[in-house]
Parts: sequence; C-alpha cells; structure tokens
Amino acid sequence: MIYLLCSILLVFFILIVRVSEKLSTLDSRFKRIQTTLDQIAKQVNVPEDPINETIRALVKEGKTVEAVKETRKAFGFSLLEAKKYVDDFTHKGGS
Repeated sequence: MIYLLCSILLVFFILIVRVSEKLSTLDSRFKRIQTTLDQIAKQVNVPEDPINETIRALVKEGKTVEAVKETRKAFGFSLLEAKKYVDDFTHKGGS
C-alpha cells in the first residue's frame, strides 16, 4: 500500500515537473513572438492603443493603482501583467 502511494506521488511529481518545463518553454516562445510583433509594429507604424494615453496620464498624476485597474479592464491582464505594463510607462515612458 505504501509503495503504491509513493509510486503515485512520484508519478504525480514527475508530471508536475514536465508540465512546468513545458510552460516555461511556451513562455519563452511567447516572449520571442511578442518581441517580433513589437518590432514589426514599429516598422509598419501601427498606431499605439488609445488606452495608453489614459494610462500614461494616470501614471503622471501618480494614480498607479487606477492605471493598473484600467489596464486590466482594457487588456484582460492579470494583476501582475497589468502592474508590469504600467511600470513600463514609469520606467520607459510607455510601451
């Protein structure tokens, strides 16, 4: 009985590690694709998303929390993604 339980836990652990590796690989692929899309957008002069002006204004007014809320609403980002997006406006002057 104990061996069966240990075997099941081991298999479960291995599956979790494999899924984690796959997610990490997908995340790095996604980042490369996003970088490529950003470069293409700059080359063909794709206009900036209008919500960025609102976010930029909120950041300048010191309303970072409100900017994060607007970002989440506009793009459907998680809290962490929205915070990173807004932080880019603070550090780089916008996306």
